Amino acid sequence: MPNDAILVVDDDSSVRRVLQMQLSEAGYEVQQAASGGEALRILAETHPQLVITDLKMPDLDGIELLRRICEEEVHATVILVTAFGSIETAVQAMRLGAYDYITKPIDYDALLAAVHRALERQSLLDEVRTLRSALDRRYGFESIIGHAKPLLRVLEMAARVAQHDSTVLIHGETGTGKELLARAIHANSRRRNRPFVTINCGAIPENLIEAELFGYMRGAFTGAVANKPGKVELADHGTLFLDEIGELPLESQVKLLRLIQQGEVERLGAGSARTIDVRIVAATNRNLAAMAEDGTFREDLFYRLAVVPLDLPPLRERKGDIPELAEHLFLKAKEKHGMQSLRVAPSVIARLSAYRWPGNIRELENIVERMIVLSNGELINEDDLPAELRAASALSPKPALQLEIPDEGINLDAIERELLLSALEKAGGNQTKAARYLDISRKTFIYRMEKHGLRAEGGESESLFREG
Repeated sequence: MPNDAILVVDDDSSVRRVLQMQLSEAGYEVQQAASGGEALRILAETHPQLVITDLKMPDLDGIELLRRICEEEVHATVILVTAFGSIETAVQAMRLGAYDYITKPIDYDALLAAVHRALERQSLLDEVRTLRSALDRRYGFESIIGHAKPLLRVLEMAARVAQHDSTVLIHGETGTGKELLARAIHANSRRRNRPFVTINCGAIPENLIEAELFGYMRGAFTGAVANKPGKVELADHGTLFLDEIGELPLESQVKLLRLIQQGEVERLGAGSARTIDVRIVAATNRNLAAMAEDGTFREDLFYRLAVVPLDLPPLRERKGDIPELAEHLFLKAKEKHGMQSLRVAPSVIARLSAYRWPGNIRELENIVERMIVLSNGELINEDDLPAELRAASALSPKPALQLEIPDEGINLDAIERELLLSALEKAGGNQTKAARYLDISRKTFIYRMEKHGLRAEGGESESLFREG
């Protein structure tokens, strides 16, 4: 099915015909369904990107169709069509997962604008899903879990660049998952079945780095008793990942520049160069642009490396992602140490969410494992938190709920997740009580938990929270 495929669902045939005509004239491929049931069948068979559905239908209305799309994890964006008097219901539907709504009588320009935005969103989600699939299959993806806008922007760019051979420079603080992202780019590229070779430029002594990178011939130096290929040759037709590229000595930078510009590499002691086909992905936590200005990094090499720069955000800029990350890491650590029955108090997740995490995801993973290993009972609570987290929490008490929107805006998903966690904490982990605090049904509460990665018991993963 084309990326711009749309399914129009309405029990009124005249409405369907008008919408199909308008959308077809705009260049979209359009299918029709006269009922919610027929729509589900078409979705299962042809997988359109976008569903435009009427709210009022006899057998399966728009709300129930939306619910089924969410429950069955159909990868399609939903726009609701509603009469003006039903806007309140449409807004409720958006909380359940609808992307947008348009009112009758339908304005043609407003319709096309909404469709364009929705298809752009679905295209982004599809690209991110493809990249995450590669991560999940081969490397685990705790560093890529989350829905923060800065992270999604990076994943979108990574998904696009993975299909090409452009040189990539990944920048991010220690522990943000730079190598994991580099591996995902390789796994999603045409080189996926070729080598992925890693070299840490900061972990090798300066006098050995050229031999490691470019190899050497027998007799090139004392101790060179045989010919040895370098990392670059081992990565031929694959991907070479240069971690901590900012630590590469200036002399070695000249040879790396030659490799990028001419595709040639020369072993130490060799009289001629070899042609190499290798894609380079580099990573650093340093400011290479500033280093280029002060002469500690070659400016020409910097521009060759930074064809596509990717900036991984630190965890403190992804606060809304921490609960989902923490749950994943707790489950991973419990499985590793054979402690699957261990539970985690919601207040612990709230404390983890409030911390700044200078060591980013790597620090979070280490602390989660420490709490698992040192746990004394069946429940991890705030007393099990490391001293540095308890001290940080004491200095930064949890603010009271405020409804005023700041000038810089807010992350609505992060606030909803925090409300779910706060309700669970207040209810002692009881989902039924927590739902009452938020004035919603227990079913809706569990749906929203799953929406934010807080899975309820009985699903594919164990929940952090008990049922009522």
